[in-house]
Amino acid sequence: MQNTNSQDGLYLQSRESLDKNPSEDISEKIVGVILFACALVSVLTTFGIVLIIFQETFGFFQEVSFAQFFLDNKWTPLFAEKHFGIWPLINGTFLTTAIAMAVAIPLGLSSAIYLSEYAQPKVAAILRPAVELLAGVPTVVYGYFALLFLTPLLRNVIPLEIFNALSAGLMMGVMITPTVGSISLDAIRAVPRSLREGSYALGITKLETIFKVVLPAALSGIIASIILGISRAVGETMTVLIAAGQQPRLTINFAESVETMTAYMAQISGGDSPRGSLNFKTLYAVGAVLFLLTLALNIVSFWIANRFKEKYD
Repeated sequence: MQNTNSQDGLYLQSRESLDKNPSEDISEKIVGVILFACALVSVLTTFGIVLIIFQETFGFFQEVSFAQFFLDNKWTPLFAEKHFGIWPLINGTFLTTAIAMAVAIPLGLSSAIYLSEYAQPKVAAILRPAVELLAGVPTVVYGYFALLFLTPLLRNVIPLEIFNALSAGLMMGVMITPTVGSISLDAIRAVPRSLREGSYALGITKLETIFKVVLPAALSGIIASIILGISRAVGETMTVLIAAGQQPRLTINFAESVETMTAYMAQISGGDSPRGSLNFKTLYAVGAVLFLLTLALNIVSFWIANRFKEKYD
């Protein structure tokens, strides 16, 4: 009889704990509405930016044809003889990005492998924040470091122009290394320990285990980190504006001065072009191209991360 009463008492206590007071229900609804409003602000802001960019871009293409924009190989909208070919800006953007990724991929991936597989826990706890501190350095500092230190140093060995794609790309590579390294490190650490132990049990060395077991298992995260690094490099402004120059050229010579899309946008944003003028509208046309490029890269990153994602029980 006493057991029955105690069971009934426990049931009533659990039932009371599950029952919500009306005031608690109202507070949860208020919190839910606030969180929804915050999410809605983010979405509406994104749609507003896209709407304004493409609205102004539509006005640009009312005056400049698609053939002039996509088939011409000169970009001189601020000159007396105007040309609106976007390819020199795209060329400069991808040239500096290619140099940056040639630096960031080996450095970032090597640091991730070391911190995950070789470093002692205490050493990794110190080195990882130290590497990630590079991401906190203002990009204008990287730009002036490339212009005032790296370029004079490289000119002792390579015949470079004062403003060149090589210095800007190398500095961007150092700047992007924490992005590639941090995400790759998380992907490598997510690989189950059992895969490593199974590889060691078969007599495979640690180095072979890393390259034949661990890295293939973490491939989706590594590729996603690389594509996100490319997106970061494509969207970088101050480093290329300061170190790469403002000479839109269709070239693959890294020793020459080039102009990227973001550098041109920063130039127009200086206020020299009247609002509503054709020169001002080029800002939005270039911004639309940049937006579509970064959007495509992010979509590819998301697809790869899901396509090659490994699932473990």
